Formats: sequence, structure tokens, C-alpha cells
Amino acid sequence: MAKSTRRQRKTTGRVMHEFKHGELKSGRGGKGGKVKSRKQAIAIAMSESGTSRRKSRSKNRRNFRRTRAKERSGRTAQQEREHRFGASRRKAKTQGAEHRRRSAGARKAARTRKRHKSSGRKKR
Repeated sequence: MAKSTRRQRKTTGRVMHEFKHGELKSGRGGKGGKVKSRKQAIAIAMSESGTSRRKSRSKNRRNFRRTRAKERSGRTAQQEREHRFGASRRKAKTQGAEHRRRSAGARKAARTRKRHKSSGRKKR
């Protein structure tokens, strides 16, 4: 296997750092809860850095590209905690209607209502 790049090693280190501090989460969007197993943390680190031998070259590249975008925009747990790289704290979702996901039709209807309201047109 080819040697991993410096950037990949840095990503692996960052993920393991998150694991050590209890910030590493599993599943899509971290919905699977905190990672407690070191083996799982290593698997996630290799997956994120694109150095996994279990995945194809194209999947590794895709994962690494996704990770780099995440690091650039400051969305890693470490960056959010340390307030670095323009990282914005995630806003807590409230129970208000504006935070609930709407269907495409509902969004379109809301835009139409808003447009008619601002133009002064009356509904018949």
C-alpha cells in the first residue's frame, strides 16, 4: 500500500484527537452517538482521510474530498470547539415552524403567499 500523504495523516490525527476528547460521533450527521471504541475511531479516521484498504480508490478519494471541504469550512468538532477557521457554532434547533423541514410543495406555496402578500394582491 502506498504511503499516506501528509494531509491524510493530519486528518487521521484530527479524528483521533476528537475521539480522545469525546467529540467523535458515528453515523450520518453524528446521529449514532459518541464513539467509545478505539477500533471504531481508527476505522472512521481511515475512512475520512481516504487511507482505508477496505474501500475502493474512488470511494477513498470521494471521502477525502468531503473531509477536506468540511475542514475548510470549519465544520469539524475540533474546529467548532476551538473557534477556528471561521467555524460557526451550530445553532440549536428550536421547535418553531421555521426550523422544521418542509416539502417542496409547501415551500413553493409559502413563497407564493409571501409574494402575493408583499405585492398587495388580494386572494379571491
